[in-house]
Amino acid sequence: MDESLGTPDQWGTKTMTAHIIDGKAFAARVREKVAGHVALLKSEAGLTPGLAVVLVGEDPASQVYVRAKGKLTVDVGMASFEHRLDAATSEADLLSLIQSLNADPKVHGILVQLPLPDHLNSDLVINTIDPAKDVDGFHISNVGLLGTGQKSMVPCTPLGCLMMLRDHHGSLSGMDAVIVGRSNIVGKPMAQLLLGESCTVTIAHSRTRNLEEVVRRADIVVAAVGRPEMVPGGWIKPGATVIDVGINRIPAPEKGEGKTRLVGDVEFASAVEVAGAITPVPGGVGPMTIACLLANTVTACCRANGLPEPDGLTV
Repeated sequence: MDESLGTPDQWGTKTMTAHIIDGKAFAARVREKVAGHVALLKSEAGLTPGLAVVLVGEDPASQVYVRAKGKLTVDVGMASFEHRLDAATSEADLLSLIQSLNADPKVHGILVQLPLPDHLNSDLVINTIDPAKDVDGFHISNVGLLGTGQKSMVPCTPLGCLMMLRDHHGSLSGMDAVIVGRSNIVGKPMAQLLLGESCTVTIAHSRTRNLEEVVRRADIVVAAVGRPEMVPGGWIKPGATVIDVGINRIPAPEKGEGKTRLVGDVEFASAVEVAGAITPVPGGVGPMTIACLLANTVTACCRANGLPEPDGLTV
């Protein structure tokens, strides 16, 4: 059994009607494309794309993410530069490091792992990154470029969602898309990307009136509100495509005392019986985020050197 698709107790039924969008397998294909383009850059242009990741403090989840990013960066043939700083690092020292990375020609992408310790201004830190190296797509310049339909660095998670939607549907033109969640990291940029695909887009959230009715009219539902199983299958339009961005850890007493399991923002067991296609949690959107980080780094390298961008890895 492919663990990326969850387990039968998560599915809730052995006869699923929805197509399962396997993000783990899709991400592997994206990394393969990235590796191929990296090899081409090395052989034909003498360039090795480089990704610098900055971690401040010892947040356990952040440490796991940074290790995974570093390993996969090396696996696709890119250069990995990790900077691990003490939690008490001053803002001035962090900004100085970022400025040195901005000036380093070996570094094409810069990512500062969030969240930062409370004494550091996240907005100031992010906006100190050179927008051309902002592979997270969080810099205010990239936000503005994306919002006005211009070439930008696109946030990794929404980019991964769009790749999967394009792969499943081909053209998204004219489809009714509802995004549940209004964050700067997922909800808002996802809306801009879907507008760029000529969808009719609604951003809903936890305070939307008649949220059930709003979701039920959608051909595409992107759930990114951060509430476990907030969207039940009864809200899903039959045949709709559901992209579940949520990653929530909840108690799992059936596994034993103190045990937990991961669930999305959508109630998978009921939604899988109604939707036309759905991403599982885990194994759906999550793997695509790091894959798109690698893709963005290659794109940044190509743009910095006036070279053609890799097909299928950017908007």
